[in-house]
Amino acid sequence: MSHPFLAGLNPEQREAATLPHQSALILAGAGSGKTRVLTTRIAYLIQTGQASPAGILAVTFTNKAAKEMLTRLAAMLPINTRGMWIGTFHGLCNRLLRTHHREAGLPALFQILDSSDQLSAIKRLLKALNVDDEKYPPKQLQHFINGAKEQGLRAENVDAYDPYTRKQQELFAAYDEQCRREGVVDFAELLLRSYELLNRDTALRAHYQSRFRHILVDEFQDTNRLQYLWLKLLAGPDAAIFAVGDDDQSIYAFRGARVGNMLDFERDFHIEKVIKLEQNYRSHGNILDAANALISHNRGRLGKNLWTAESTGEPIRLYEAATDQEEAQFIVDEARALKRDGIEFAHIAVLYRSNAQSRVLEHALFNAGVPYRVHGGLRFFERQEIKHALAYLRLIGNADDDGALLRIINFPARGIGARSLEALQEIARRQQTSLWQAAAGGQLGGKAGTSIGGFIALIESMRQVCDGLPLPEQIEHMLAASGLVAYYQAEKDGADRVDNLNELVNAAVGFVHEAEDDSLAAFLTHAALEAGEHQAEAGNDALQMMTVHAAKGLEFHAVFLGGLEEGLFPHDNALNERDGIEEERRLMYVAITRARRRLYLSLAQSRMLHGQFRYGLASRFLNEIPENLLKRINPAPRAYYAPAKNDWTAPPERAKPATSVYKNTGSPWHVGQNVSHAKFGAGVIVNCEGSGAEARVQVKFRNAGVKWLALEYAKLTAA
Repeated sequence: MSHPFLAGLNPEQREAATLPHQSALILAGAGSGKTRVLTTRIAYLIQTGQASPAGILAVTFTNKAAKEMLTRLAAMLPINTRGMWIGTFHGLCNRLLRTHHREAGLPALFQILDSSDQLSAIKRLLKALNVDDEKYPPKQLQHFINGAKEQGLRAENVDAYDPYTRKQQELFAAYDEQCRREGVVDFAELLLRSYELLNRDTALRAHYQSRFRHILVDEFQDTNRLQYLWLKLLAGPDAAIFAVGDDDQSIYAFRGARVGNMLDFERDFHIEKVIKLEQNYRSHGNILDAANALISHNRGRLGKNLWTAESTGEPIRLYEAATDQEEAQFIVDEARALKRDGIEFAHIAVLYRSNAQSRVLEHALFNAGVPYRVHGGLRFFERQEIKHALAYLRLIGNADDDGALLRIINFPARGIGARSLEALQEIARRQQTSLWQAAAGGQLGGKAGTSIGGFIALIESMRQVCDGLPLPEQIEHMLAASGLVAYYQAEKDGADRVDNLNELVNAAVGFVHEAEDDSLAAFLTHAALEAGEHQAEAGNDALQMMTVHAAKGLEFHAVFLGGLEEGLFPHDNALNERDGIEEERRLMYVAITRARRRLYLSLAQSRMLHGQFRYGLASRFLNEIPENLLKRINPAPRAYYAPAKNDWTAPPERAKPATSVYKNTGSPWHVGQNVSHAKFGAGVIVNCEGSGAEARVQVKFRNAGVKWLALEYAKLTAA
């Protein structure tokens, strides 16, 4: 029998869609048409009578993907898709628990807590138990609870080797009890409760195993441990799991995703059929060749090689800027040129590894009048941590700024609650004064008065220290004294926010360099203007900006990928994690394969970090892309990362800008100079700071890595 929906499939896609009843692994490369294969497989099973619409379970990772699958199915077959079990893990588990709420021990109308609701519930719990929320931060406890649940663990199953973890374990149990009393579940609970229900209720499990003989899973490489266990429970002895995924695009380990599930699936289900979808319908050949060459350096891959029937296309453009500002300007200029050549801004993406990188790019776009939209996050000056920092600066500059005071008077937490603030606001209304003046009057007594008095003293101290300091140093002092950096450093996922706070110092350095008025007031005005304008409205033609993580699943005619330096991409954090570099390489692979026609890679020889220009080394990933695929727009000698090579060169010497932020070492040593050390051997100076007895240099040694050396004791010699 001929099925019209099979027309147009390539041989591998057709083989996957028409497989006999057996579990199979479909290795679907980027741009290889996996969604089409999944929906065609479902249509084929229904059309050939192997399954009814009610007998199919299909799991996706986003509601958008589920909706698209249902829409395509409705167009392919004359069926009602409304009752089909196609959705996300959380959506399907919610449906199961609603249907069997009594067996699951839940009220019929149980409510679901989103992330912010869950955090509020944890804060209420800590307050009710009189637990110090500074010692046990609510967000940290939230991560602890969700992480355990995603491993399939209840409080009593968590290993607690120390008093702190045992206390977290107790709070986890108390939180579960609070949720039970209130008839609510969080997102992690949906999957865990569903798993526990199926695990203990053999009759219910047998019912669903016989019903769902065909289970299809999208983005299988992104499943975590509990999701895989849930799928194994649902798969009865006569079930066939059709798992579609790409181990080379597994980039969510930080969310619990476990790329090893693919290997476990092959073993646990005795997979005899692995079909590789390698024909790419998105990118030109040179882009795919670069991606293939890069990812081949990862060990333990299941293995595939993308190819296209399209032409090789244009070479990949590699631009090496002197500074991050120059890199940003290059991206802006090239994007405008592409626009003039007929490519809409909406089809151009600017990708970056870290959110903090967006600030320099946004500034260049703002100055050039180029509309842009930040996806998967907020614009730099609209981010929570930046708004907190700016509020501190506003209050330092103007004590009567009530909005700034209300934002930060209890952030980080200092024991000033809602009732204390209401009392303070009542005093201010009665006296017709600002909140600051009311607080400084000392009319509030007791603990509230002491806490508010401490806050007033803190701001006054900041104001005194900052008076006369250069703007960047004012911000550095505020970040440390306010406790903002320490607060976010203590958060499990706070590294990006700390990076953003450090980037605020860089913003101040750039502002001082460019502006005629370098006062705090002028900088705050600048921040307000950049925060309040230029974010394009939905539907307008705008440049697309996002992290590489946010870009997964998307594609663009042209892609810019910046910041390709060691420590940035791959990120420093990856160096301390098992298989961290391999995940970073997969992330780079995802970035490259977002581009259809044109790909730009860029890096900066110097980038502003913590208010100082630092010379960096080019990303090791650039060495893994064949030279014949690259077109160097402005080649320049530099120190490339080459762990197994000796053919490296020093970065070029560059004149310092007129308003240099380098700290003078007071020595003959300078950035870019080749040196030798008695113990570490030959190297090149990549950074200098301090003066006199405190002078030190950072050296990239050929065989000993990067090291900071105090000049007083280093005994360096010129090479």
